[in-house]
Amino acid sequence: MKETLKKITDVLQCKYSVFKKGTDPELVEQAYKEAFEAGKTKGFYPAIVSMEEYGMEWLEYAAGEEYDKEQVIAGCKDNGKEILEERFKEYTEMYEEDDLKELIGEETQGEENHHFCGYISFRDGMLAEDTLLLEIPVKNPWEIAAYLPMGGWNEYPGPEDMISICKYWYEKYGAVPAAFTQDVMEFYAPFGLNGVDSMEAAKEHYAFCTDRVDQGTRTYKLSELAAGLAGSDVWYFWWD
Repeated sequence: MKETLKKITDVLQCKYSVFKKGTDPELVEQAYKEAFEAGKTKGFYPAIVSMEEYGMEWLEYAAGEEYDKEQVIAGCKDNGKEILEERFKEYTEMYEEDDLKELIGEETQGEENHHFCGYISFRDGMLAEDTLLLEIPVKNPWEIAAYLPMGGWNEYPGPEDMISICKYWYEKYGAVPAAFTQDVMEFYAPFGLNGVDSMEAAKEHYAFCTDRVDQGTRTYKLSELAAGLAGSDVWYFWWD
């Protein structure tokens, strides 16, 4: 695995640190935030990647000759808002008015999120697998989505849509893609919602990942998600 990892990181042209399975995840998060600050002057953005079997296959694909990350970056469009609006419309177009009101809800409480958790074991609260902290040499944080082309299966947005959405969210909220596993993507949002209405943000999150509400809330309502987002600086998405 070490030879494969070195080959991948050589192609991606990035430095990396490895945190072993069973490590306290707080150490990874601390290292991420230190790297996030250091990268502002050193020309990189950090990203956390779980080295589960799929994670290694995914990195190998991203480093392969058949994938052109520069082309994906060059093709990034300013249509992230439109993509999310279209996805929200698609997911709700069959709803009657009362059903849509039920989905929106009137909850005033929701769980705030301040820590990455997608790579943590449910058994012992430690790292579920060996985990990488990559220093990705990108000028703009949304370009991480091109270096780590997650998406295009299940209900994920495709890689081209993903990078456009990441660009839109950075420009709107200051949120950056930060942590990746086989089925989880987490964003670091140091400015929270950056003054944006929490329900507006919740609708975008639902459009990006319906499971964020359908399986990630107690009441299955956008209002619960919105209440939690109002005080969160980490955004969690899980595609079942």
